Amino acid sequence: MAVTINGSAGVTTNSGAVYDSLQRGTALTAVTNFTTSADFTSIPSWVRRITIMFDGVSLSGTDSFLIQIGDSGGLETTGYNGGGARFGASSIGGVTFTTGFGFNNTTAACLFSGSVVLTNVTGNTWAASGTLGGSATEFSNILGGSKTLSAQLDRVSVTRTGTNTFDAGTINIIYE
Repeated sequence: MAVTINGSAGVTTNSGAVYDSLQRGTALTAVTNFTTSADFTSIPSWVRRITIMFDGVSLSGTDSFLIQIGDSGGLETTGYNGGGARFGASSIGGVTFTTGFGFNNTTAACLFSGSVVLTNVTGNTWAASGTLGGSATEFSNILGGSKTLSAQLDRVSVTRTGTNTFDAGTINIIYE
């Protein structure tokens, strides 16, 4: 498919459709907009990269953060390949995640900031990579993985591994 970049006017495909090259979702604030998951739906079919941004996001306990992706059939909760690692001043720990792309959290009320990038590899297969820094005990988290959906991606959710609630911060996405 041929595309033409038109500066601020967006991208024009050979079918004549025009898309802005970068779109931002609506920022969701913990407690005000969500307590159990931040859900972004109706993601357009032409999207090939999604960046999920975290600003001071916190859970009420030590559940890990999970990013799940889905299609018109709903969020997919199994079959993720990959894991995450936590690097602290005095400790290093890793964990494998199969129910989402995950970040390990070992400190309640820690404020996490950073981003995760989801990239369409081919067809319905998506790869994830990201880094979040935490406000407690000087540490960082990294993640990586992949997931093949049963249909075209149209939703992303940031949730947690257990029953903790989100108690601070803002999450948003940009996509292109």
